[in-house]
Amino acid sequence: MSVTVDRLPLPANELGLRTVGQVLAHLQKDDRLVVNVLIDGQQPDLNCLPALKASPLDGHTLYIETADPEQMALDVLNEVEQQLAEADRLKTEACELLQLNQNVKAMEKLSGCFTTWQHAQESVLKTTQLLRIDLEQIRIQDQSLTQLMELFTEQLRQIKTSLENRDFVTLSDILTYETTQTSVQWRHAISAVRAIIHHH
Repeated sequence: MSVTVDRLPLPANELGLRTVGQVLAHLQKDDRLVVNVLIDGQQPDLNCLPALKASPLDGHTLYIETADPEQMALDVLNEVEQQLAEADRLKTEACELLQLNQNVKAMEKLSGCFTTWQHAQESVLKTTQLLRIDLEQIRIQDQSLTQLMELFTEQLRQIKTSLENRDFVTLSDILTYETTQTSVQWRHAISAVRAIIHHH
């Protein structure tokens, strides 16, 4: 039996660890997040988690990579900030194209925006879940992060409806005024989450 965690041997026998599940539980106590598991060089089927956790270590080689959840979260937030800056750039270009009646080109820019905004929202949500941060506790200009996310989802819905109805005047208004405000709030939200992580 050999257990390696982050390229270092783990003395599972001395620690009284007999199953894969016990090793994973041991790592969680140290606030490590397991990001990769190999058993005898193979990735196990994570759909059978109970069976995996019950697997005995005896006669197997277990290789685990972990990450510091807080560092991982900070990396994700940095990436989200860069994505939002890119989305703002695309959105500005889309607004300019709409004013020039180049609607097809504007749509192309907007589809990139859409994907980025949705990805940013999911990333912030997953990051707060990972660190068990309560969205209600994060306040941005008298709103909780939950309310900001609801508002953002509603804006995406309005943009989608304007696109489907080919209502470019409303679309231009939403992009110029509402999403600009939301972008600012997103930046505040990311700073607030980052501050909470630093104070953890």
